[in-house]
Amino acid sequence: MNRQRPRVSPYLTVSPAAAAIAFYTGAFGAKQRALMPSVDGLRIAHCELLINDGSVMLADAFPEFGQTRVPMPGEHSTMSVSLEYDKAQDVDDICARAAKLGAKIETQPTNSFWGTRYASLRDPFGHRWILNAPLEK
Repeated sequence: MNRQRPRVSPYLTVSPAAAAIAFYTGAFGAKQRALMPSVDGLRIAHCELLINDGSVMLADAFPEFGQTRVPMPGEHSTMSVSLEYDKAQDVDDICARAAKLGAKIETQPTNSFWGTRYASLRDPFGHRWILNAPLEK
């Protein structure tokens, strides 16, 4: 069976979604696959981004429809998105790019005891991203 999307894809509520799309494009090299503006013309009802051969979907918050709220200032999201890369240098490069675009680095790129180049960061919208790549031998 040919699938257009991975079997599991995170769906983020993030406001403003347009700023998040710009951040994910700059930091992670995201490519926009789909975009649906809302009827109010101010928010994004749905966006699908291709990141590292996977699909991440997102939308602005729509409290009038009972959708999940975004984290409050100073409050972090309780979920994380993990990205697996082929080269250890990718982790360093992406972490540096994300920091320049406003991410808060939680764990600087480091060689982990479990055998990967590892880093973690919070994007400007409170979501945590985990970066891993195998250590080069």
